[in-house]
Amino acid sequence: MVKTGDDSWGRTSQSDAATVLAPLTEANMEMVLNWQSPFEQAGPESKAPALMAMLQSGALQPIVDVMLPGNKSGTKTEGGAQQKSNDFLKQFEGRTGITKLNSTQVFNGMPPVKIQVVALFRAWRDPASEVEAPFNKLMEWALPIELSKDGSLLARAAETTKGDMGYVEALMPSKSPTRVAMKFKGRTYSPLVIESIGMPMNSPVDANGQYVELAVPMTLCTLTALDRKDWANSQKVSLT
Repeated sequence: MVKTGDDSWGRTSQSDAATVLAPLTEANMEMVLNWQSPFEQAGPESKAPALMAMLQSGALQPIVDVMLPGNKSGTKTEGGAQQKSNDFLKQFEGRTGITKLNSTQVFNGMPPVKIQVVALFRAWRDPASEVEAPFNKLMEWALPIELSKDGSLLARAAETTKGDMGYVEALMPSKSPTRVAMKFKGRTYSPLVIESIGMPMNSPVDANGQYVELAVPMTLCTLTALDRKDWANSQKVSLT
């Protein structure tokens, strides 16, 4: 697929009408929305966590009792200092510094949406056309179209000065994988890229060594994050 407009994609050419048909099992869409709480560290718990925990739980009271001078000598503290300290520390028990402000979450973006599926190919008459060919087409779409054999930028720059290579080709000589579209249960998801693909090599083969069945796990990923409009467009059900 190629970009045909600001918000539209289409086939690279009318001749490129290749499609791969297969039942999809274990299909699952994973959409991660990043919500964060940037104000969590604004409370006193983050500044002195141990002290605040002891105040809230009441664990500080026995330490204060031991530290009072009257307790060291075995006599009661004069002026009711011990009682005053008890009353003061009890005010912290059961209280927390968490507020609605420091627990507020803000939206911090989202990665592209991932779709995990297992494409099932099974041969009924011809393993070459029913299993091998569609799987090879998926691999073609997943792999880069072309990787440059010349890894030296200086060598390509020399070719550019001679006029044998363009500047864009010299800077970025390889071609990335193909963008694809997936139609599932009448809904079209486009554009997508094949982020990962597996080949179960222990699958059964016929007498000629051709696979008669392949359960191909794939992870497809959108090019960008989706908004409401993108989701509404992808959910338009088409019976054709």
